[in-house]
Amino acid sequence: MSKTKLIKFLKELPKEELEEQLFDLYNRFKEVKEFYDFSFNPNEQKRIDHAKLKISKEYFPEGKRKAKKRRSIAQKEIEHLRKLEVEPSLIIDLILYNIEIAQAYNEEKPIVQEAFYKSMLSSYRKALVYIAQQFLQREFDDRIIRIQKTALNQGWFNAAAFKIAVKELLED
Repeated sequence: MSKTKLIKFLKELPKEELEEQLFDLYNRFKEVKEFYDFSFNPNEQKRIDHAKLKISKEYFPEGKRKAKKRRSIAQKEIEHLRKLEVEPSLIIDLILYNIEIAQAYNEEKPIVQEAFYKSMLSSYRKALVYIAQQFLQREFDDRIIRIQKTALNQGWFNAAAFKIAVKELLED
């Protein structure tokens, strides 16, 4: 159904039927429920804290479980919060947190997969682009530099690319 047809259909519905349809969508689809729950009670910090906990458990699970180190978990959380239109500074905080927690893990148990380092650089570059778009460089400058220095100190093969990314994406 096209948007035009949908709009026409909705305009023709009596208010009671429209309310019923919305309530039905709310009950049937998790995404609709979450959208409305967030709209009326955003509690952004609680969602960020939940996402941080989820990300940290990927690297530092409770008990004797083995770390899974799935970078996709963080990406899903970040994308989900972007769809909900969470405050950009909180999203940036989460993106940088993801890199920082991975670096903390790497400090304890160095990771040998090249894909890990490439993914962290990609996340870093995306964070820098988003920071520039939101004009929030000053707010995150310390963390940006700390991540860059940590990559260098840990001997990441692509550590120089972190410094280059800052020059390319933030200093123009």
